[in-house]
Amino acid sequence: MTERRREKFLSVIRQRQPTLTLVMEDIHDPHNVSAVLRSADAVGVLEVQLVYANDPFPKLGKKSSASAVKWIHRRKFKSMQECCDRLHEEGFTIYATHIGRRSTSIYDIDLAKKVALVFGNEHRGVSKEASELADALIQIPMAGMIQSLNVSVACAVTLYEAFRQRQAAGMYGKPALAPKEIQTLFDEWTKK
Repeated sequence: MTERRREKFLSVIRQRQPTLTLVMEDIHDPHNVSAVLRSADAVGVLEVQLVYANDPFPKLGKKSSASAVKWIHRRKFKSMQECCDRLHEEGFTIYATHIGRRSTSIYDIDLAKKVALVFGNEHRGVSKEASELADALIQIPMAGMIQSLNVSVACAVTLYEAFRQRQAAGMYGKPALAPKEIQTLFDEWTKK
């Protein structure tokens, strides 16, 4: 490994955000899943949660995700209940994306705390169960005739608001992972 690559790995690992995660619920298009993983990697998400209760887990190619699949831990669940229970046990506040009057703008919530963001299927959106299990509902404000975005775009917009808030809070300037966790992740990455 070159010194340049070693420094790149360590720089990226030190900026990983273990207090920011995504939950993808039955997103079946592998291109959408890959695009979400690419955005997650770009803002430093350490791990994403994959819930496939109704649809099979899509096969992910390295090409469409620009290899982001290599750098993001993925944890699979067979039910939204199981996923939300685990996230709550770990101290996450869960926000499900949902267009409606009860939803709060992503610009009006604190995304610098320990948060899990739930995004639903391309056609159905988040399930009723996910909406009910979430601590709150959020939405991206829109002014157009069409009141929805592609799921990968919605994820990117929301993640970059989290990135903005976390950057303003100085969260990328100091590692959130312990030195031992940094070394473990570094060792894992050097084998890829």
